[in-house]
Amino acid sequence: MSAEIVQLVEQAGPYVASAVGAYGTAVLTRAEDAAVDATANLGRRILQAVLRRRPGQAAELEGAVDDAAADPDDADAAAALRQQLKRALREDAELRAELAGLLPSGGITITASGERSIAAYRIGTVNIDNGRSGTR
Repeated sequence: MSAEIVQLVEQAGPYVASAVGAYGTAVLTRAEDAAVDATANLGRRILQAVLRRRPGQAAELEGAVDDAAADPDDADAAAALRQQLKRALREDAELRAELAGLLPSGGITITASGERSIAAYRIGTVNIDNGRSGTR
């Protein structure tokens, strides 16, 4: 599997999970909802693009969405949905291009604000001493 497909699925995953959480099994047919955040709406658009471009895969995709919606904490259900996305992307170069256009480009933006805030893409151990010495 190409690195491009893996990267697209990793990028799309949080959006798809948010859409399934917000819309449940109706995610594949629902119109955009102003009351739902942009993340869920983008996930809905991603799933609908896959469904539109891969109608022969509809039953498998719908089943994976149903399972993920029924138990949002089930890692196996989430993995099955990601597998459906991978299959669709592997078999359809135009879909890969469409999804790449839908997903935010420009990398990862990380923001921290406020006193003692920490922002990082990956973080290990953080020790903050604020210039104090000695023990309290």
